Formats: sequence, structure tokens, C-alpha cells
Amino acid sequence: MATHSTSAPAAPAFSAFPLAAAVRFPCASATSNTCAFSLAEHLTREGMFFDLYSIKREAEERSRRRMLLAAGAAMFLSWPNPAAYAAEAKKGFLPVTDKKDGYSFLYPFGWQEVVVQGQDKVYKDVIEPLESVSVNTIPTSKQDIRELGPPDQVAEALIRKVLAAPTQKTKLIEAKENDVDGRTYYTFEFTAQAPNFTRHALGAIAIANGKFYTLTTGANERRWEKIKDRLHTVVDSFKIEARV
Repeated sequence: MATHSTSAPAAPAFSAFPLAAAVRFPCASATSNTCAFSLAEHLTREGMFFDLYSIKREAEERSRRRMLLAAGAAMFLSWPNPAAYAAEAKKGFLPVTDKKDGYSFLYPFGWQEVVVQGQDKVYKDVIEPLESVSVNTIPTSKQDIRELGPPDQVAEALIRKVLAAPTQKTKLIEAKENDVDGRTYYTFEFTAQAPNFTRHALGAIAIANGKFYTLTTGANERRWEKIKDRLHTVVDSFKIEARV
């Protein structure tokens, strides 16, 4: 499938929608690892539903599971295919594989795993607090990411309603569609400006296994040129496998 790139468009108009309970997402903050966001139950545009329901229950369930896992050994399960072993050998990166939820990705060597309520996986730099990668999964009835709309509209909605605080000024730089091994991913680049910092970030989203998958990674704008290649490697490494 051809890759389509789209420059940042004007923000699409969304009609009123009910808000789900606040959920904590990794936040670019100099003083905190997380910040609270209200996640829309349905983001609608011209009658099209952005299907992100049952997030509160899913977050609570994940939080309980993560608390139990934190008491045991960290789990790094091998991925049973040659491509994954090649990825593991990439210099300067370590692999993460979640067989239960069916995804894998790479993160920069030196980043450490942290527990964040409502997130499936979070790794961050211990010195630069804005440098992190997180993965979130929530149930969906959709079968393909394209059912939600074109890349720019879906990315714009996700950034404004989930990935940035309401008070932050956001800008979608690019959004595009990619086909990898027969699966469609939307990848995008954006900035989120707060009074005392700007976070430059990348994201990848896809639908499979009855779940909506979101991976986001980013850094402080002042370090973007230095670290952007590593962050692109993280996003490009994100793969979802069908669970049998």
C-alpha cells in the first residue's frame, strides 16, 4: 500500500461528546511523570465515532495488574520470528514484547521502566524527564484504523483529546498511513507547547485483536535534533501481531 503524507491541517470541528472519567497519561512535565487528562468516550466528526470506550474500567484493571507485576521479576518474552531477533540486535536499543496483548517495540538503552496508571508499558530517561515511550491499549469494536477516518483527522483528535493537556497548544506536523506486513498503521509527528517547555513527539496507532493500540514517544524540543533519529527508530519498530 502506498504511503500517504499529509501536512498539518486546520483542526477539524467536533460536535459535543460525553467525557469519560479522567485517566492518567505520561505527561511532559519537569516535575511529574504523569498528568490527568479527560478522555472523550466518543470523538465525533460528521457522524463518525472515534471508538475509545470503557477506558476507565480498562485503566483500573491494568493498574491492578501492573501493581502485581511490579512485585515480581520483569518479564521480557522472546518473539518467535526471525525479524524480531534481528531487531533485538539493533545497537543501542532493547526489545520489549508483550505476547498477551500482541505487540513489540524497541526503546533506547538506558531508559527505565516505570509504572503509570492506565498505561500498559512506559519507559523513560531518568535524566531527561520528557524523553519517554508509552504504549496503551483499549477495547474497540473497529477492525481497521482506517474505519476511524484519514490519518490527519484521527491524529488531530487523539493529540488534542488524549495526548496533550487541554491547556497546551498543539500542532500536528505530519500524519501518514503505512502498511507493514499487511497491517495498516497511522504514524504522526506533533508538538505540545506548555508555558515552560515544548514537547516534540511521535506516535503510531493501529487496530487489531479487538484493541486500539497507541504508542507515543518524544523529547524536549531543545533536544529534538539530537534524539529524533532514536525516536523514529522506536516508532518504526512498533509491530502488532495477530493473536491466535
